[in-house]
Amino acid sequence: MRIVVPIKQVPETNAVRMDEATGTMIREGVEAIINPLDLYAIEAAIRLREAHGGEVTAVSMGPPKAMTALREAMAMGCDSAVLLSDKAFAGSDTWATSYVLSAAVRRMGEFDLVLCGERATDGDTGQVGPGIAAFLGLPVVSYVSRIESVADGRCRMHRLVEDGYEVLEADLPCVLTVVKEISDPRLPTLRGKQKAKRADVPVWTAGDLDVEPSKLGLEGSPTRVVKIFRPSVARKCEKLLAADETSVATAADRVVEFLQTRELI
Repeated sequence: MRIVVPIKQVPETNAVRMDEATGTMIREGVEAIINPLDLYAIEAAIRLREAHGGEVTAVSMGPPKAMTALREAMAMGCDSAVLLSDKAFAGSDTWATSYVLSAAVRRMGEFDLVLCGERATDGDTGQVGPGIAAFLGLPVVSYVSRIESVADGRCRMHRLVEDGYEVLEADLPCVLTVVKEISDPRLPTLRGKQKAKRADVPVWTAGDLDVEPSKLGLEGSPTRVVKIFRPSVARKCEKLLAADETSVATAADRVVEFLQTRELI
């Protein structure tokens, strides 16, 4: 079984900064990690390989420092990795990102599954996995919480929904986006880290892929961030100090009065 896992290197959540002029995220000089939700896709892929044999390949689109994320994925147990890095990719929205990733998956040759995390913590759209499926012309199932079986050219899975789950089947190859319930990601091992450090990870540029330059990067992205601003939080409040029995009773009466004026009680 051949499984491809697209992953993304994202800023630590407390280090997210935006360029107000371009509407894109500032990534230079910011500590970055593997998108936490992609770790579940990596774990699910490794478990499938352990059960059925085959190979797991991690792929990421980003600047050269994204190589760190790929080597971490290999330390967890991925067999190989590919970095897609080119200045032409800079500023890509989810559409352009899906386009490039699908071209990379196509170049890799035959595969059975593409496993993606539910969404990225920086963009929070959940669009890239379905976008890859659309460009590849494959069936896609999102919010997969359990992969029940993979056999006879079909994949049977549970899809998480608001009031429970759905049991679905899809022909292989297909694209799945997975949620946290699917697995508990393992930690990288010392042997895995040593293997990942020695591994030869190829870097593919736009010239290595069958892509149209007009569909890449900021210029090739159909979505535009029109405006970025920091919302100001201003709340008018009344503080009631309840330090003794008298002030407690006064505060309680005031709370009741407040709720009554708003017809909440």
